[in-house]
Amino acid sequence: MATTPAAQPTGARPLHRPDEPPAGRPDAAPRWERPALAAVLVAAAVLYSWGIGHAALHPFYGAAIRSMAEGWRAFFFGGLDASGSITIDKLPGAFWPGAVCVWLFGPHTWAAALPQVVEGVLTVWLLHRIVRVWAGPLAALIAALALTLTPVTAALNRATIPDTALTLLLVAAAGALQKAVRTGRLLPLITCGVWVGLAFQAKMLQAWLVLPVFWLVYQLAAPGTPVRRALRSLLAGAVALVVSCSWTLLAWATPAADRPYLDGTTGNNPFALVFGYNGLSRFTGDSTAFGAVASTAASRTTGNTGWSMLVNHTVGPQIAWLLPLAAAAAVLGVVWRAGQPRTDALRAGFVLWGGWLVVHALVFSVSNGNHAYYTAVIAPALAALAGGGFALLRTEYEAGGRRRAVLPAAIVVTALWALVLDLPTGFVSWLLPVAVMLALCGAVGLWSRGPRTSPRMVNGALAAGVAATLVVPAGWALSTLDPLYAGASTSPMAGPVGNAYAEALHNHRTVVRVGLGRPSARDRALLSYLTEHRHGEQYLLATQAAYTAEPLLRAAPEPVLVMGGFTGNTPFPAARQLITLVTTHRLRYVLLTSRRPATADTAWVKSHCARVRPTAYGRHTDGSFKLYDCAPNS
Repeated sequence: MATTPAAQPTGARPLHRPDEPPAGRPDAAPRWERPALAAVLVAAAVLYSWGIGHAALHPFYGAAIRSMAEGWRAFFFGGLDASGSITIDKLPGAFWPGAVCVWLFGPHTWAAALPQVVEGVLTVWLLHRIVRVWAGPLAALIAALALTLTPVTAALNRATIPDTALTLLLVAAAGALQKAVRTGRLLPLITCGVWVGLAFQAKMLQAWLVLPVFWLVYQLAAPGTPVRRALRSLLAGAVALVVSCSWTLLAWATPAADRPYLDGTTGNNPFALVFGYNGLSRFTGDSTAFGAVASTAASRTTGNTGWSMLVNHTVGPQIAWLLPLAAAAAVLGVVWRAGQPRTDALRAGFVLWGGWLVVHALVFSVSNGNHAYYTAVIAPALAALAGGGFALLRTEYEAGGRRRAVLPAAIVVTALWALVLDLPTGFVSWLLPVAVMLALCGAVGLWSRGPRTSPRMVNGALAAGVAATLVVPAGWALSTLDPLYAGASTSPMAGPVGNAYAEALHNHRTVVRVGLGRPSARDRALLSYLTEHRHGEQYLLATQAAYTAEPLLRAAPEPVLVMGGFTGNTPFPAARQLITLVTTHRLRYVLLTSRRPATADTAWVKSHCARVRPTAYGRHTDGSFKLYDCAPNS
């Protein structure tokens, strides 16, 4: 028989106030809840969409989105150019919404970035719903606000990077799991597996990190016999596996001649793309694991690794502001409710979000290197634990006894932790006194509660405490409204720790954003020259690696043969294929760069093709790029 949070045993304390209606009943919402939630969602929408017309599009992914909007082949397989000759080095699922928007609204930067904004706001709304059912209206509001104001979330939610879609889909999976545990029904558990499978389409193996946690929560807290719970878990896991591998199996079943070459692989195998290039090579010293392209692991090392990764001076200000509060909430939520029945939904929630946090922290600590924005997937867990933690501590505070001192202590510790994280940069040092004063007001107000203290005064002290924990990360999050503090397009980060900040200082505060349909003067001149001299060739030109092709692909949806893929090391096309393309008049021009390693293809071009002087297309110099004409009479 299903056990719900409303069926509390004698002596159990719910996480909502006695004078508040139970969570999960829309008709019982307190009067302040809907206006407050609306304000949070509006704030999230403004924060994530501000300046979206100049959003920081990832150069590689932005080019792919423009190309994927041009035809079904490039769309379905994630083709890097409009002809779909080679794919991007990821699964295409996360980029389908952006490609649809560009197809609908045209090649505008805001169209490519719009899905990220929508995904970010939906994640805030969905987390509110999930936490409300679990821990009550106040906890849900705090969680939604905390997620909105997480700096890395604010920076990421207007950049064309898969982590936003990954986070949304995993939060949806957590909500389905919570419903399955609460109701004992099978359909929500199957739905959880579907959401995890769709999250796999966004960022592959990272979506599976939550599966051990989901399995543990279901086994610990779901109703039914152990055998029934185990069988249902196996069924949901099978669903997750099938949905996860659906695109990979379709690509594998499609003849190689009928689909693009799969970037990042040495043998054009989709399983090598998923489990080698984007899998084992990130956790081992073997950069060619499972058929991956060589040297990819070394190229991804960023230095953000090891057990201190989440709190270092770069990553810490992006994500770790609520880490002490969240960790304490996860531990206390399990320990303090140890005497409750096995199906206690409140304890299960702390296990769910605490396990989510622990598993990701462990994996990030042992991987070869991580961009700071990878940690955005942890933000919902931190936000949920912060909201649930405040609700738990308030319940114990109002019950009296020795535990009542934990709430004001948690507020003070969290405010002091903000001082530690901001200290290396002093970025928002002017907000630190505000945080300290709010924390003192909240702590003193709570500690000094007496018989004559009104509930309104207690609520005011609690509000001051919540504000103390969020005011400093809010300063970092709001800084992303200035492109100077929004990080680089390839690595969105808030504050003065991103590449954009260093580049801006060097260039006298000039921040150049990558967009669609906005070619530079050099690229415009080159495209004009190539178009004028094109006489029926299949490809406008071939380029050495994606780095060379990206600005041209973002500017115009032309078929471009990207030799070597993202890294320049993918064995496509083979030298004989390149020669065949030239001799059959399907390719004439090749653009090489000194910034990528030489290959057999580039060696053949240099020895058999004629150099085109930059003055031919209106330039005095071509810098690190060299254009070659491979026509027989060139």
